[in-house]
Amino acid sequence: MYQLVFEKRVKKDFKNINKSDILFIKNTIIDFADSFNSEFEQHLVQKGKIKKLKGTSQELYRLKLRSYRVIYQKKEDRLIILVLSISSRENAYKGLNR
Repeated sequence: MYQLVFEKRVKKDFKNINKSDILFIKNTIIDFADSFNSEFEQHLVQKGKIKKLKGTSQELYRLKLRSYRVIYQKKEDRLIILVLSISSRENAYKGLNR
């Protein structure tokens, strides 16, 4: 099982999202972390739910949740999924370190 770590700015991201969507996002991320392994990851990649982001200086991934995008980073040596930001599809990729 992976440990979830949220960057401080995610708290700010949640201020712009309604409460029912926040609950959905949190529950989905927890389930995602609990179920995460290479087979599960490949299944989500094939379904288009996960995508490795190109053009960034770090190895970042996008998880699609309805109209929201969770940008995360895997740190396999410590089994951590670091959630970097949560935002609507239109704003998901603004400000990423490219």
